[in-house]
Amino acid sequence: MKYATVRIEGGRTFFVMAEGDRWRVMRDQNRRFYASAGEYLLSGEGLFPSDRFIEEAFSFAAPVPRPPKIVAVGLNYRDHAAEQNKPAPEKPMLFSKASNIVIGPEEPVRIPGGPGAGQVDFECELGIVIGRGGFDVPEDRWQDHVFGFTIVNDVTSREAQYADKQFYRGKSFDTFCPTGPVVVTPDEFDWRGRKLGLRLNGAAMQDGTTANMCFGPPALVAYVSAVHRLEPGDLIATGTPAGVLMFRPEKRFLQPGDVTEAWIEGIGTLKNRFERR
Repeated sequence: MKYATVRIEGGRTFFVMAEGDRWRVMRDQNRRFYASAGEYLLSGEGLFPSDRFIEEAFSFAAPVPRPPKIVAVGLNYRDHAAEQNKPAPEKPMLFSKASNIVIGPEEPVRIPGGPGAGQVDFECELGIVIGRGGFDVPEDRWQDHVFGFTIVNDVTSREAQYADKQFYRGKSFDTFCPTGPVVVTPDEFDWRGRKLGLRLNGAAMQDGTTANMCFGPPALVAYVSAVHRLEPGDLIATGTPAGVLMFRPEKRFLQPGDVTEAWIEGIGTLKNRFERR
C-alpha cells in the first residue's frame, strides 16, 4: 500500500491511502479522521478506511511530522565511503538528528545565518518508518516492525559537523530533515537494488542504488533495536550514495534559491527550496 499525509486549503491535514489516482481518508475505530501517518502510528489504535476521498486541491506534508526518534546511518554506501577515501564500515555507524526539525515536500529549508553553520549540503536517503515497537528485533523479523519506506533529505551543515567533530549539531538545524512525499509498505517496495539520487536545480548530482548499501534495512532494524527500543513512528535514515557537495572539487554548497529533488525509484520525488533563515 501507499500512504501519505496531505494538507488541504486552510491547513487541515489528513492521513490517506492511495486507491488508484484517488486518496481515501483513514480513520480510527471511532470514525475520527487521523491527521497524519504519525498520529496513526503513535495512537496504537486500529486503521480503517473512511467513505471520504480527498476531492480538494492538496499538497503532501511530512508523513510523520514529529518522529519519536530519528536515527541516521553514516558511510552506509560503499561509493560514499570511497569518495572520502575511507573504508566501508565493519558495523553500522549511528548518529541522531533532532526530532522536531522535520518538514515535508515543497516546504522551505532555512539556511542558518551567523558563523559556524555554513557549508550546507544535501544527502538523499531511503527512510524506514517504524510501525511496531520492539527491542532486540531479529533480522528475519524486521518487516514485522516496519510500516514503510519514504525519502529523507539529510541536510547537513558541514562547517558545524567538522568543527564539532561529531554530527548532532550539523545535522539538527531547524528544517534540516525534509521527508516524504509518501510511505510505501514493504509488501510493495522491495528495497534491494532500487535506484535513488538527487538533482540540484535540475542537474543530476547523486545517482546510486541501494544495492551499494553496506547494511540494508534488516540489519539496521536489528542493530538499532539492540541499542534501544524502537517505537512506532521512529525514522531510520539509511545513508546516502556518492555525489554530495562536500566531496566535489568545486566545494559549492547550497545557497538561497537552490532547489533539491531527492528521488527514489518506487517512492517518488521530494522537492524543497532553500532560503535564508
